[in-house]
Amino acid sequence: MIAEASIVGVFRTILILIGALVVLRFIGQLMQAKRNMEEEREMNRRSRHHAQEREQVNKNFGKTRVVDHLDSKNGVEDVDFEEVE
Repeated sequence: MIAEASIVGVFRTILILIGALVVLRFIGQLMQAKRNMEEEREMNRRSRHHAQEREQVNKNFGKTRVVDHLDSKNGVEDVDFEEVE
């Protein structure tokens, strides 16, 4: 079988390649926008969490808390000290 190149076939191939590149670029931009939105959501979540922690610390600033013997939540343990002469 002998294949001949025609002008129409060459232009059609070029247009198909250009169309494929345009579609791939568009999909790449969509994926990049989605990734940026997810990063922004994560950054906002961290910012809100940090603000809540800061508010909690400022609310309890200067207050004294009495711990029984072992606080399982924070892992704080009462330690006795001996005087060294």
